[in-house]
Amino acid sequence: MHQDSPNDSWAIKFAQFIKRFGTLKLSMLFVVVTLVFTLGGSYVIRVAMGNEVQPDDFIIAVVLTMMSAPWVLYFLSELVKQLETSRVNLKEVVSQLERLREEDVFLNRELQSNIRQLNHEMEQRRKAQDDREAVFKDLEREIEEKSHSEQQARHLSTLLRSIIDASPDLIYYRNEEGRFAGCNRIAEMLTGKTEAELVGLTLHDVFEEELARQIVASDQEVLETNESMTEELWLRFADDRRRYFEMKRVPFFDNEGKRLGLLAFGRDMTERKQAENAAAKASTDKTRFIATISHELRTPLNGIVGLSRMLRDTDLSDEQFSWVSTIYASAITLGNIFNDIIDLDKLDRDKLELSLKTVSLRDFTQELASIIRLLAADKSLELVTEIQEPLPQLVEVDGTRLRQILWNILFNAVKFTQKGNVRLSVAATEAKDDMTMVTYVVEDSGVGIPESEIDKIFAMYYQVDHPDHQSATGTGIGLAICKQMVDLMDGDISVTSEVGKGTRFEITLPLHISKAPMQVSKLLVTDLNILLVEDIELNVMVAKALLEKLGQTVDVAMTGQEAIDKARSNHYDLILLDIQLPDMTGFDVANTLRDEDLVMGTAMVALTANVIKKREEYLQNGMDDVIAKPIKKSRVIEVFNSLFTEPAAPLHTEVENKPKKTDNSKALTNILDIELLQMLVDTIGEDMVRASVKVFQDKMPEYMEILQLSLSADEKSEVCSQAHKIKGAAGSVGLSRVQRIANQIQQGDHPAWWQNVHDWVEELQMAVAHDMKALHEWLNTQMIED
Repeated sequence: MHQDSPNDSWAIKFAQFIKRFGTLKLSMLFVVVTLVFTLGGSYVIRVAMGNEVQPDDFIIAVVLTMMSAPWVLYFLSELVKQLETSRVNLKEVVSQLERLREEDVFLNRELQSNIRQLNHEMEQRRKAQDDREAVFKDLEREIEEKSHSEQQARHLSTLLRSIIDASPDLIYYRNEEGRFAGCNRIAEMLTGKTEAELVGLTLHDVFEEELARQIVASDQEVLETNESMTEELWLRFADDRRRYFEMKRVPFFDNEGKRLGLLAFGRDMTERKQAENAAAKASTDKTRFIATISHELRTPLNGIVGLSRMLRDTDLSDEQFSWVSTIYASAITLGNIFNDIIDLDKLDRDKLELSLKTVSLRDFTQELASIIRLLAADKSLELVTEIQEPLPQLVEVDGTRLRQILWNILFNAVKFTQKGNVRLSVAATEAKDDMTMVTYVVEDSGVGIPESEIDKIFAMYYQVDHPDHQSATGTGIGLAICKQMVDLMDGDISVTSEVGKGTRFEITLPLHISKAPMQVSKLLVTDLNILLVEDIELNVMVAKALLEKLGQTVDVAMTGQEAIDKARSNHYDLILLDIQLPDMTGFDVANTLRDEDLVMGTAMVALTANVIKKREEYLQNGMDDVIAKPIKKSRVIEVFNSLFTEPAAPLHTEVENKPKKTDNSKALTNILDIELLQMLVDTIGEDMVRASVKVFQDKMPEYMEILQLSLSADEKSEVCSQAHKIKGAAGSVGLSRVQRIANQIQQGDHPAWWQNVHDWVEELQMAVAHDMKALHEWLNTQMIED
């Protein structure tokens, strides 16, 4: 039901009241009310007028009321009807208005919603427009940046290309198929082709076949391992210039890790190679010079030492004995100074090695003291020797090096001492695990060394700059060499000194206690038929006298050819062979004698003043041993006893002085190092030896190919280097003849090297094929014997 609005008019409210109360009831009520009002009004008027109330007044009022009431009622009824109709109409209007209002509200809400939606859409469109504008701006910026980046990339590419082309290094890259994909200007100069011409070609299309195969093999290794590789190659330019390049090859990949091919860099190392060759040549020249000086100086020195030693053994007056002893000591001093020079060269070439032997410390010390005592006596000095007990009877030490160390220090002690004495003492700690610490102390009462100079005393070529030292000069290398030799022996050397009171040197060395018997100082074999091959008459005289005094028979040849002729017509138990002969080398003589089977069962010992070479080098060249000049009696006894007596003689009824080898054994010994092979079999086992031989056999074709390639390129240094590698490999598996031939090839300083090297290489190739069979046969024989 419609609820009345509080703003409805009173007429509408009255009409509504009449409708609710009823027209009839309201009409009657109105007549009554009107009648009462009329009566009351009449009464009030009469009273007000001062008249008495008459019944007529009431009748008149009633009649008037009754006459007027129907018209009033009609009017009121019509009025009510009109009002009701108006009300109804108004209600309908209000209802319509209400509906219109609601529709308006709905439409307004919808309009507001549409407006909000429109506003939202407009906002979204505005944002979208802003985003589009931002995207356009970003796109414009990106395009601008990309354009700038592309421009920079083009500049960078041009710059990199310019750098690559301007680079002195060789640069090229190849794809997975092994074809050129690009290069720089140096590569174009090398190949004589432009980059456009090179693209698509293989190495075989560009380089000579041997070189191409070598590079392809290296490239294949890089691609298989995906690791970089560096090697050095001689490359020939299109204009026939040969340059030495250090080639580095690396695989290169794209951003996704896919390999695209191989990138190669080559740095021209020709100047460095030439500098290395020059340095090597300088070192070789220096070594050759020292070797020549060694030969030339030791020849007269050999005569002085030998003859003075022989003179001392004759009947002499005290004065004559003193003179001869001074000559003898001076010659030994000169020899030791020369040894310092030789050792200095060896230190420069890292060839100084120790040769351990069983030595009696007591005898060693007394022998050294006896020589120094002669020098001290010349200056009226006393040499005091002290051997502190207990001292190990025998130790293993390089007696030559230890003697040289002590000689240098004792010689300096005598040289810098004007009066008083020089003391030499030796002591040893208690042995532990067959080791003992032996300490030599040399003290003098000489001029001393200033405290500021102590730290510099072992420096090479250093000499104390002090007035008290001006009276005695030297080379400044003796103590430096002593220090390096002591370090080589894992020992320690220290010095303390006080100016005007003297100097104290202390040398401490860790030495093994020797359980092996000391080499016999007495010659155990006599009546040997010896061929002495020597071209210096003085050396012949000294050596012949010494050998004959030791009970041997000596025949002399003064040239290589004379030695060969004598060996053809006579049988000798021993050949003492000088290496430097006027017509050929001692090795040439030995090779000829072996080739003609003239030395079956005959030992050959090198006599040489060249102390540059190591003993192993002479053994590798077929010598059974080596004796250095000047010849020492102790060394002769040592070598003779080693060659012609057994360490422990078997219990036979008759024992021969000279064990002789069979022809087959001698022939096998000429090509194989049986002693080394037997030691390897006993130590590491036959299977490991066979495996090592297999590795050598597999590697040898490659070694020979590189050797022949280097020889074809006339690269002497490369030939010598490869021969050195072959020599080492052959030595490790006991192929002594292959080792000797390779050693000949590696001696690039040989005056007739170029004239002989092709023959040597051919000889090496034949020896490898033949001697490998002999080695396998020997190993099979060992298996059968086992």
